[in-house]
Formats: sequence, C-alpha cells, structure tokens
Amino acid sequence: MNGELFKRRKKYCYFCKEGIDFVDYKDDNFLRRFLSDRGKIRSRRATGNCARHQRLVATAIKRAREMGLLPYTMTR
Repeated sequence: MNGELFKRRKKYCYFCKEGIDFVDYKDDNFLRRFLSDRGKIRSRRATGNCARHQRLVATAIKRAREMGLLPYTMTR
C-alpha cells in the first residue's frame, strides 16, 4: 500500500536529454545544481543522472574544488 500512494515521476538524465557530452569544470554555477546545501556531491538517485554523466559531473566538481572554484564544504 505504501508504494501505491506516492508514485514518483522518473527522473531523466539532464545531459542525455539536452545532448551534452562534455561537463565543464569552469562553469561553477551549473555544477552547484549537483551539490547539496552542505557541499556534498548529490547522488544519481537525487539528480537523475545516468552513470556515465554522474561520473563526469563528479570529476568536474572535484577539479573545480581543486582549482578553488567550488568549496569543499559549505558554512552553516
């Protein structure tokens, strides 16, 4: 009964839908969509990304953090 009450709509990969093949680490405003309010990388389940694009997003976020474009943690 619990599964019947609230059916969630399937999330689709934004990158596949838009035909984007490259995730730019310099676009920090775009990458913030994939970070939680604490600065953690959000999961595939939360973002709806496919496995390939989730790996590209994670790599881009890590590069942006290393370059100083994104923080490692957010302050309260």
